[in-house]
Amino acid sequence: MALTNHGLAPAACFGRLPLTPPPHQLGVGVGAWRRQQRSQKSLVVAMADLLGDFGARDPFPEEIESKFGEKVLGNVDTLHQILIPTLSVLSLARLPLDPSPAPVDAADARRLLHKVVGWRLLDDADQGMRLECIWKVRDEACGHELVARINAAVDGAPATVLFEAPNQVRVELQTPSAAGLTVNDFIVAARIDQVKTLDLIPKKRVWA
Repeated sequence: MALTNHGLAPAACFGRLPLTPPPHQLGVGVGAWRRQQRSQKSLVVAMADLLGDFGARDPFPEEIESKFGEKVLGNVDTLHQILIPTLSVLSLARLPLDPSPAPVDAADARRLLHKVVGWRLLDDADQGMRLECIWKVRDEACGHELVARINAAVDGAPATVLFEAPNQVRVELQTPSAAGLTVNDFIVAARIDQVKTLDLIPKKRVWA
């Protein structure tokens, strides 16, 4: 008895349509059945195409110790991508500054760092712990405008706000009386996060 492929499921044909309908559809014309099969074919898209190319990762401790982030362009980690303003950030910005703030240790500083957006924690023997944030602006005029807006948001609190030619603004926060970081620095950072910058930073190009 000759073997036929009538009993095979379409998936077993490795993308090729069977020549004749399966037994339960023998009443359907071959031409009509083939047109029906072709219309049911769907496009298969890999999950990587649907999700996009993430490509980024946070640095390993050894990489951080090497200070590689100071030798390359771009961001030192992926916090700028995954952190967005939340209610906790807004509420932190509304807190009053403590007139006699106590210094925070490294563990508390790392926890508070997640309550602000785009800042990174610096710690070295010469200057101690401090917060740093960097903005890229379109030109020198935009840089000076951003410095003015940040100084207005800081409202006299200790902060180093610098325009660095040709198109960068850098802010460092630290409480001099504590020789390091206090909660006040994170409150000031949250207030700076509310400064409008969209009209000053370079516009992203969209390629069609």
